[in-house]
Amino acid sequence: MRPMPRALAMLVTFGVTAGSFAALPSAPAAATPGTVVISQVYGGGGNLGAPLTNDYVEVFNRSGASISLTGWSVQYTSATGTGNFAANKTNLTGTLAPGQYHLVQLAAGATPSGSLPTPDDIGNISVSGTAGKMALVHSTDGLACNGSTVVCTPDQLALIADLVGFGTANFFEGTAATPALSNTTAAIRKTAGCADTDDNAADFETGAPAPRNSATTAAPCGGVQPSPSPSPTPSPSVSPSPSPSPSVPPTTSCDTPVTHRIAQVQGSGDASPIAGTDVRVEGVVTGDFQASGQLGGFYIQDTKPDNDAATSEGLFVFSNAPVTVGDRVLVSGKVIEFSGLTEISPATSVDICGTGTVKPVDLELPIKSGTSFERYENMLVTFDDKMVASEIYNLGRFGEVTISAEERLWQPTDREDVDTEKDARRTILLDDGSNVQNPATLPYHTEGLTTVRLGDELKKLTGVITYGFNLYRVQPTQPTVFRSQNPRSAEPDRVGGNTRVASLNTLNWFTTLGSRGATTAIERDRQLAKLVANILSLDPDVAGLMEVERNNDVALSALVNALNATAGAGTYKAITHPNPGTDLIQTALIYKPAKVTPIGAAQSSADPIFNRPPLVQAFRRADGKGELFTILVNHFKSKGCTDVDGPATGPDADQGDGQSCYNAKRVKQAQALLTLRDSLNLQNVLVVGDINAYGEEDPMHVFENAGLTSLSKKHIAKQDRYSYVFEGLSGELDHVLADKKLNKLVTGATIWHINSDEGRFMDYNTEFNPPYLYAPDAYRSSDHDPLLVGLKL
Repeated sequence: MRPMPRALAMLVTFGVTAGSFAALPSAPAAATPGTVVISQVYGGGGNLGAPLTNDYVEVFNRSGASISLTGWSVQYTSATGTGNFAANKTNLTGTLAPGQYHLVQLAAGATPSGSLPTPDDIGNISVSGTAGKMALVHSTDGLACNGSTVVCTPDQLALIADLVGFGTANFFEGTAATPALSNTTAAIRKTAGCADTDDNAADFETGAPAPRNSATTAAPCGGVQPSPSPSPTPSPSVSPSPSPSPSVPPTTSCDTPVTHRIAQVQGSGDASPIAGTDVRVEGVVTGDFQASGQLGGFYIQDTKPDNDAATSEGLFVFSNAPVTVGDRVLVSGKVIEFSGLTEISPATSVDICGTGTVKPVDLELPIKSGTSFERYENMLVTFDDKMVASEIYNLGRFGEVTISAEERLWQPTDREDVDTEKDARRTILLDDGSNVQNPATLPYHTEGLTTVRLGDELKKLTGVITYGFNLYRVQPTQPTVFRSQNPRSAEPDRVGGNTRVASLNTLNWFTTLGSRGATTAIERDRQLAKLVANILSLDPDVAGLMEVERNNDVALSALVNALNATAGAGTYKAITHPNPGTDLIQTALIYKPAKVTPIGAAQSSADPIFNRPPLVQAFRRADGKGELFTILVNHFKSKGCTDVDGPATGPDADQGDGQSCYNAKRVKQAQALLTLRDSLNLQNVLVVGDINAYGEEDPMHVFENAGLTSLSKKHIAKQDRYSYVFEGLSGELDHVLADKKLNKLVTGATIWHINSDEGRFMDYNTEFNPPYLYAPDAYRSSDHDPLLVGLKL
């Protein structure tokens, strides 16, 4: 079996969080063992019977090189509470030598006892004596998340260099948290701090607190190299080896015979049958990735392949010996498996012995059933068929694009006839041959654009197939440019009628900084500008909104004021929610008083199944003519596998049917909404919102079985019926449904693809996003696409 990378498995919080945050991985994120780690945590200081007066956290350098802690911090939050890491932060200073400890003195308790050794840094964090969450953060910015009630985004996770959850903590590395602590016990990383399997329960033991500082005798681990990024990441580009070493002066020549053919080194399985063996092989250089920020080596391929189709003819050589594509080289070194990639590392000699030519293997997608890309690992290939961009989530972060043959990838629970097995065989990751994170300029773009939109087309891709972080990927060896097949539209398609109704997710529009939305005033202004552009381009007479901050309509009023500042005083008004719920976000309604008039008071539901209750309001045309209609604005429970009450259990746990966690709760919410409709005797009903269920999932069937019609299914072409993209799969989480009578008054419906096809690097955030990509326009104003419906009332 191919070895799997160790994972930062924050199991209770990771999962689909559609409708709440930027998409998170549905499986634990790939990670490498840390270079600087938390080696002790103690929170009983100054408590009754405690041997020490102060709490403390100790960090340790596992690597073989000195590492500066300037710009790092330790951050703490409670085991299961709602506070964020940012509320308890201590910045770090100094430089750690290999094997050196760094002691951070924290808050003192009420009962003085023993003193700590001289601390290297001092903070005032008060740590629980039994349970909590301590993060080592590669930043001095406070993390506005806690891993549970406020899920950490991928960018926030990328800053966490190490995490220790102890006791009842609901955010931790691996399969379980470290056991509970006490006034007399600390969490202590095993083997003097060197143990790091990315599993808190396995890496830590409890014992009497024994704090160590920079004056303590160093305890180098040996062999641990600094990682290019000391943090866990969703899917970073993989460096085939930790860091290049200077080439050993050659003791060989072109007359030194080879010991193995490359196919013998590769073998017919996932891993080399001779890993750990010193070999000498011959091949022609097909790709050179030794420049600064690249992969630290080059690829070679045998020009005399064997007759076994299961064995690859290529290898990666970890070396800084100067070579050129086309060189015929003889390479000596040790065979290793690095994160599942077969390579020679390090190369002890590289002899250039002439030139040669390697013809790329022509590959068609999907590859044949029952096969994998393993047989082409490290080989030069060409994909001649049309491929489209299906995911660009990490294009700005790691230079990655998920590409698939023929068409984009679809959520299997969104529509019928999705062949997931075939989809896996027609998909591969396009990488950029680099380990640079957050490049100043995107490595790929579409002709005529500064970015790539999903659905844009790529032809004639040539590169080397490699492997890393559990994914096969192509490192291109020729210039790669996408062609536009999914151009931006300046406005939504026409929907007709005399009344326009929109539904849109605002992606956490918060006026409170550092919570779920913007972290700075600049970001808030950038976000607001995009939302205004979005709404005014939709030009709705009524708009249902999701993910607006629940703060007594402060955020809602700020949005309305900004709309009116551009569109004219009084253009829009807001409806006050009679029961906004208990979540940090709420549903909301705005409308044009010149076009429609609210009929009666706004209503909602008191059913506890909703923590974001629906908002119900009837409207009639302002001239008093025509039929009235009633809009029900919704935001159902997300697919994430944790709730305010803890992790999903029983029927709310993931049932393995593709509907993720809390499907049972969403079904109950759909049923409760229908009960509300009937109890209020609502007529001409329009159900809108982020249902967090794809088109063929159970909650949608509840609505359809009750006589509601999905207007997107009725009016929008199948290939355009999507509003959200998660892990490369497109589908519709956002819906508009009409009852039988109102359905006859619908003149059209559309989904305006201004968000889901755009990269997150285009949004309002300033972290990591290249400045040249931001514009105060509608594009990437959210991660969900807005829907627009026309009514003839």
